[in-house]
Amino acid sequence: MQKLLEKIYLTNKEAISKGEKASYIPALAKVSDSLGLAVRDHSSIYTAGDTEFKFTFQSISKIILLLVALQDSNTEDLFNHVGMESSGDSFNSISKLDFTHVIKPYNPFINSGAILVASLIKGFSYQEKLKKITSLCETIFQRDSISFNEEVFTSEKNSAYRNRALAYLLKEKNILKGDVEEILDLYFKCCAIEVNCIDLANLGYFLSINKHSTIPNKHFQIVKALMLTCGMYDYSGEFAVKIGLPSKSGVSGGIVTCVPQRMGIGVFSPRLDSKGNSILGIKCIDELNKALHLNIFR
Repeated sequence: MQKLLEKIYLTNKEAISKGEKASYIPALAKVSDSLGLAVRDHSSIYTAGDTEFKFTFQSISKIILLLVALQDSNTEDLFNHVGMESSGDSFNSISKLDFTHVIKPYNPFINSGAILVASLIKGFSYQEKLKKITSLCETIFQRDSISFNEEVFTSEKNSAYRNRALAYLLKEKNILKGDVEEILDLYFKCCAIEVNCIDLANLGYFLSINKHSTIPNKHFQIVKALMLTCGMYDYSGEFAVKIGLPSKSGVSGGIVTCVPQRMGIGVFSPRLDSKGNSILGIKCIDELNKALHLNIFR
């Protein structure tokens, strides 16, 4: 495994300047070009490249939001608020949500759905809700503290005109309950959690083994099914056909991939394709998939 990761890294590292960074969040445009890969299986963690380079969670945090919200709400109630279907649109699309016949976001992994999921996390205060999220992250990442990139948090919050529009549209439809700005702060704060490739590999492995004292097996199944069908934005269908692994990307350049009962994969490279996915991240996962025959539909 170690030699394979190193080979994939060396094959792809010269292309780290291909693509564009997520400049609509100004702080993300300044992230250094790099490439890192990590795999955790039942026996060890294997790494290649810049695997300890810190970047922000961004949309991968939607996995954690969903796991926490599923614990706070029964499954039926949560999916009365948000759907389970691929949208076919970009992750921050507003058009379908504004059609009169659409009463809820298509799934928890588009921005409108994730904002709504964040509103379903229970707690007497913003800090109590955030603590639920960070506590789960500490368990998954196997470390004692979770840090936030305050520059990215502030940059995202101050430039989040579309996300703010989505949230207030949900409020106008009477779907989203609670203080809109506080809910958005919780969402942005989760996006600004600092992680590295090893953290993502640990997350992928956590999802792969379905074992946690307070998370039912059904919740793991739900999350992985949605990752497979909705986790790569409007590239999800093609990714499922070509690679066939539950995955979730973020516009900072990270991708987490779960190989059920086998391993977790974490990759990072900040330059994105037109869908918002890491170009080299997808390429590295594809090469690892082909070498190890990981596709769950094989």
